Amino acid sequence: MTDAATAGEPLRVVIVDDHSIFRSGLRADLDPSVLVVGEAADVDSAVAVIAAERPDVVLLDVHLPGAEGTAHSLGGEAVIVGSAGTGTRFLALSVSDAAADVVRVIRAGARGYITKGSSGADVSRAVHAVASGDAVFSPRLAGFVLDAFGAAAGETAAVDDELDRLSGREQEVMRLIARGYAYKEVAQELFISIKTVETHVSSVLRKLQLSSRHELTAWASERRLL
Repeated sequence: MTDAATAGEPLRVVIVDDHSIFRSGLRADLDPSVLVVGEAADVDSAVAVIAAERPDVVLLDVHLPGAEGTAHSLGGEAVIVGSAGTGTRFLALSVSDAAADVVRVIRAGARGYITKGSSGADVSRAVHAVASGDAVFSPRLAGFVLDAFGAAAGETAAVDDELDRLSGREQEVMRLIARGYAYKEVAQELFISIKTVETHVSSVLRKLQLSSRHELTAWASERRLL
């Protein structure tokens, strides 16, 4: 349970959604027990405001534009991965109730998933539940999660096969890049040149048949490799 929840103070939240009208409407509908301390519309600004404010809970849209403003389906996952170590809990709030979206964002680290059809009171209750350490899903969405994680044992062998394609050094580079490290930071961490990092990243993407570091982050998150 967070300190705010224990002390009876308002829970501090950040709203991450690329539609300003939705952010404004949600802010107005939340209970007084939930204090909005920041907003963001894309991955980079979300990671920045979460790092600055360290909110109790982030209300996170699953589909967000990336650093260059290009919409992609991995935005919510990238925000969670990019905010590792902040102690913040994440509650996905999305128009999508697709099983794939639900499972991917939960595997990335979200504590719950509710749809945008929820009322302000419902969202406020979910925020308090997540802040207290509970998981929050509608019955339909909870079924997706139970089905997915029930099959986790069978997926382990597939993950091992994929990792076997990478050398030990490539696996080290892959994990750091997937966690959001810049090439220079990876080079310093592993005591190799930036050029060598670039070579390893190209090899990792080619072997895993991925096209960008955003896809690599999602790939690693889905397999719980971060």
